[in-house]
Amino acid sequence: MQQTLSLQERKRLKSMMIWEKKAQQCGFKRIAGVDEAGRGPLAGPVIAAACILPKGMLIEGIDDSKKLLPSERFQIFQKIISIPALDYGVGIVDALVIDQINILQATFQAMLVAISHLNQPPDYLLVDGNKMPSTDIPGQAIVQGDSLSQSIAAASIIAKETRDQIMRTFDEQWPQYRFSSHKGYATKEHLLAIQKYGPCPIHRMSFDPLKLLTPT
Repeated sequence: MQQTLSLQERKRLKSMMIWEKKAQQCGFKRIAGVDEAGRGPLAGPVIAAACILPKGMLIEGIDDSKKLLPSERFQIFQKIISIPALDYGVGIVDALVIDQINILQATFQAMLVAISHLNQPPDYLLVDGNKMPSTDIPGQAIVQGDSLSQSIAAASIIAKETRDQIMRTFDEQWPQYRFSSHKGYATKEHLLAIQKYGPCPIHRMSFDPLKLLTPT
């Protein structure tokens, strides 16, 4: 994989390993990037992923999942999960729990579940955002970390692809909402469907405008 990289791509990817290298210089070896997908939608779960890359590995094309076309993201997702030495875990927290504990705490819970699902526990965390989940594992929160850290970018792609797959499954169960199209976000199409059919069991009733409605 490394041998086929252009000089420009190799330089870009190495710039996304600065945070990992800082942790390695402090003696940490199993450095997990952690990110989430689905904090903002009106429906569906919030998903987090944790990913530990083999030391020195550069994965061509990897970037913040939001910067990638769906086809690009899927191809890189397939590449990531096919690497035998790469360790990753996924955490899923559904809409009911989100309504009970709020989206921030649900996101942290999903992150902790994802970390717990790694084959071996990490000794350091790189978390996208400005806050860390409550854990004894040392780490660093990095604003826009999915653009600055290859480990976090890998986690962002895993989380996004996993969530999109789940929303496509929900689309089969509740086709009137077209979840496969908007993935639960507050598009005009989605809001009109809620207005016409009311909420379904995977809608987040604590979110505006759903919290103004009576569940059907």
